[in-house]
Amino acid sequence: MTAIRRFLPGWLSSYAVLYLLFLYLPVIFLPIFSINTAATPKFPLSGVTLHWYEDLPRTPALIDATWNSLIVGVSAAILSTVLGILAARSITRYRYPGRRAINGLIMAPLVLPEVIVAISMLLVMLQLGLSLSLFTVVLGHVLVCIPYSMTVLTSGFEGFDRSLEEASADLGESAFGTFRRVTLPMVAPAIISSLLVCFTISLDEFIIAFFLTGTEATLPIYIWGQLRFAAKLPGVLALGTLLLFASFVLMTIAEILRRRAARRTQNGGGLYA
Repeated sequence: MTAIRRFLPGWLSSYAVLYLLFLYLPVIFLPIFSINTAATPKFPLSGVTLHWYEDLPRTPALIDATWNSLIVGVSAAILSTVLGILAARSITRYRYPGRRAINGLIMAPLVLPEVIVAISMLLVMLQLGLSLSLFTVVLGHVLVCIPYSMTVLTSGFEGFDRSLEEASADLGESAFGTFRRVTLPMVAPAIISSLLVCFTISLDEFIIAFFLTGTEATLPIYIWGQLRFAAKLPGVLALGTLLLFASFVLMTIAEILRRRAARRTQNGGGLYA
């Protein structure tokens, strides 16, 4: 047993390193090939150039797709966070029949196959008579983003000192005023973290957008369309590198803010715990 205990930490460390290499090594090649002078991604590199990055702002379709993604991302982030605040507040503050079942239903999109969710939403949208547009994409992204928002916001609401709200009520503040002046400032880092996480997820979301978008393409749809043409591949690699960098920065900021919110409420849960 002692020998196993000695061997286990080293084995787990090796497994973790191999897992990270398998997961992120292909991603590392993305920025490398994006500066290759040749259109074909292969080693050795033919040369180094920033030409593919310089061409990105000169592509009208890309600019339109970027604006569409920003509109969808901001809208989905705000709606998901607002709904997440209400749900997280309800689940962490009150005890009522079916609370766990409701929480499980909210989290269901995390475990359901995304293509099934997308097809189901498409059928619902068509039955409601809604034409496919950026609005339907926003609705789909809200459904996918709410579980992530709930996870972040629950971490912010759990462990919240209720005596602060009771003191505010004793001083004559209304329930809404207490929520606005006391509760929201305390969980503000978690709210901002939720906004960033939801925006990042919406920005990168492809399957939902593929089924629910109309004639206005988002960035993932634009990238998918460009992959059909070999000559467009270098530009796609450059765009993918920028999206990768933006996602990394946003998620890093979101985690910093989440930890700050956890420290405020003495809750040490992880971002996706």
